[in-house]
Amino acid sequence: MPFWPNEEVGKPSIFDEHRKAPGVKLSKKQVQSRVQSLPVLRFENQQLTSFSGMILFQALFRRLDLRGTLVRHLGRASKSVAYGLHVLVLQLVVHLLAGFRRLRERDHYVDDPLLPRLLGVQQLADTSTLTRRLAGAPEAAVVAVRAAGREIVLGRLGQEKLARVTLDFDGSVLTTRGYTEGSAVGYNAKRRGARSYYPLFCTIAQTGQFLDFHHRPGNVHDSNGAKAFMLSCVQAARLAAPRAQLETRIDAAFFDETIVDQLDQQRIDFSVSVPFERLPALKSIIEKTPSWRWIPIDEQWSYAEIHWRPKSWKSHYRLIALRQRIAQQIKGPLQLDLFAPRDPRYDYRVIATNKTDVSADAVRRFHHGRGSQEGLIGEAKAHVQLDYVPTRRLTANKIFTAAALMAHNLGRELQMATKPRERATSPTRPALWAFETLRTLRQKLLLRAGRLTYPKGTLTLTMNANEAAQHDYATYLRALLAAA
Repeated sequence: MPFWPNEEVGKPSIFDEHRKAPGVKLSKKQVQSRVQSLPVLRFENQQLTSFSGMILFQALFRRLDLRGTLVRHLGRASKSVAYGLHVLVLQLVVHLLAGFRRLRERDHYVDDPLLPRLLGVQQLADTSTLTRRLAGAPEAAVVAVRAAGREIVLGRLGQEKLARVTLDFDGSVLTTRGYTEGSAVGYNAKRRGARSYYPLFCTIAQTGQFLDFHHRPGNVHDSNGAKAFMLSCVQAARLAAPRAQLETRIDAAFFDETIVDQLDQQRIDFSVSVPFERLPALKSIIEKTPSWRWIPIDEQWSYAEIHWRPKSWKSHYRLIALRQRIAQQIKGPLQLDLFAPRDPRYDYRVIATNKTDVSADAVRRFHHGRGSQEGLIGEAKAHVQLDYVPTRRLTANKIFTAAALMAHNLGRELQMATKPRERATSPTRPALWAFETLRTLRQKLLLRAGRLTYPKGTLTLTMNANEAAQHDYATYLRALLAAA
């Protein structure tokens, strides 16, 4: 199948006319130019686009039937309404994929002829329409958008047939400006005293995607609403991948008997950080553990198995105490004695797990792999504006967060749909693909100038001849159109 809709296999493309032979040395006269004058600016109504690469997402939307998915969950608009909620949510997703942040930045691409095609409309909704409709949407619309996002991610899980699926849970602060509905003053490391949201996110380590989120005000504890949310994510993943072994990694905020018992009863392999510094009995045990009981893992790490449980707990799980060797900073004047004794300093941590058939080192590496989720949240904040709160209305902000997660997931889906897996499963559970960020995709492919024309009645998008871009477009479009 041709990678370009109107191109025949083996037929020279528009790129070939300007391609020079590789390795040809250019003369000084061919390289240098004396022309340095500024051109005269002229603005005309032409079929020019700055987002030629968005045709890749147009092909992906068609393959996923994204518009149909949103319609199924949100319903169609009545005949008296120009823009249904499904169109507005899709416009938000396209807005974020294109790299924009504030909703009013829509005015800078409103005349682009390509972006409305992704939505299936003739023109984009204006900013006032977008904010008014989202602010007035019911809570059921938020649930529907979240369900549509989950469907995309779970569809990929079902296709991959993974042996293991790792769910990571963690919260992140979204700072608001002034008073915003549903926000509250809570822990905020960057802006103390500012109001914020504190949603809880569930991510899938193998695909690097967000499965779902639980929206919360900024003054709640990390574990607020976690039990029900975690159970819903586990059930959804199990339905999509019934043969996979589910596992999760959580921090000390979730060290609660009801939560870990629920995970164990659901046959979920888990590891959870133990806040041993708040447990005097456990802290005393670790302090009194003799040096010979610390089994070395490598030059930096050693471990000891601890047989203990909180008095209020009925269940007993495997506890692994870890000791990390840290070079101690020497204060005071330096002595010119290469053999001066230096006592190492140790950092301690404890992990509770129901993984009884693997080594302590495997548990350590598995649990420490949860740091990839922090990178995932940071990437979403940087590239799809996850940290932005656009309005003062709670419902609109929830939908915006759901759209941001969907945009991130679609960037990953584009790469998984067109490239094979590049990594094998390891104890840290890294993503199985070497993903490029959306920023990189924008710079390489999405933000390219083009012209829409109709030669002989055939819609054609013409771009500047570039061999590297042609190769990348061919790779993506061949895979997407072949699977459609």
